[in-house]
Amino acid sequence: MRPRNWLLFTLVAFLWGLNWSVMKMGLRFVPPVTLVMAQYAVSIIALSPVFIILRKRVPKDAGTLVKLVAYSLLYLVQVALMRFGLVGESSGMAAVLLYAQPLFVLPLAIPFLKEKITLEKTIGAAVGFAGVLILFLDKMNSLMLNFAAIMVFSAFLWAVETIYYKKFLSHVDPVISVCFQFLTGTLLLVPLCIITNNFTLPGNWTFILTVLYSSVGSFVVGWSIWLYLLGKEEATVLSGSSLVVPVIALFIGWLTMGESVGRQSMLGSTLTLGGVYLVNLMNRRRNNRNRHDGSVSRN
Repeated sequence: MRPRNWLLFTLVAFLWGLNWSVMKMGLRFVPPVTLVMAQYAVSIIALSPVFIILRKRVPKDAGTLVKLVAYSLLYLVQVALMRFGLVGESSGMAAVLLYAQPLFVLPLAIPFLKEKITLEKTIGAAVGFAGVLILFLDKMNSLMLNFAAIMVFSAFLWAVETIYYKKFLSHVDPVISVCFQFLTGTLLLVPLCIITNNFTLPGNWTFILTVLYSSVGSFVVGWSIWLYLLGKEEATVLSGSSLVVPVIALFIGWLTMGESVGRQSMLGSTLTLGGVYLVNLMNRRRNNRNRHDGSVSRN
């Protein structure tokens, strides 16, 4: 990644890493569907002024609009499943399971994005995902299989979202895409929560602050930057780099919620960071070499 994009990615990684503990706190007050509904509603309210300013950037062709709605529905299902999985998992382990995503992105990017899966990328992603597997095995005996399966399926859906957005919607303004995500979800979730008697929201300040952070910080800011980066960087590199998020989530979960981090978790974290480093370092060297070769050929 270029230096500017690397800084933006670092911000997203911190926002998303902290958000796992924040969401876990929110689920102490309400069921998953209600939490998602509250997050979506706050997010679309926060985005309304920006959407009004950027309304001229909304795609005019019906095909793109249909693809935006389809992407928004896919994202809604993935987010809802992730919240359900988080009910039975610690915040750190839930993050680890979700970030199996690069394992699915790698094979999907070959046929659908025509990306070249080089040996360097494969090695970097393999090392990083080996770290994720070690982190998973560290808590294997304490996991309930159904919650683990939900989180892994959510990871698969996130990979599908990544490929879908990169292939069909990378030309759309990222803020507009995020607005569509939350508007579509709000229009579906509010009636659903009313019908199922899950619309009541507690007035507790802890819950209010968790919703505000996860909505504005993680959803609005985080996803806007993520979609921007997805339009600028290769999906495999970006997804491989995202493996750093569960490491941050594990640390914050240990720091704020008393979730344990043992020696095996430390080993897994080290391998994960090593994989992220390899993916970006080797890719950057290859890009620099290509630019140098191009410069020489022009001269």
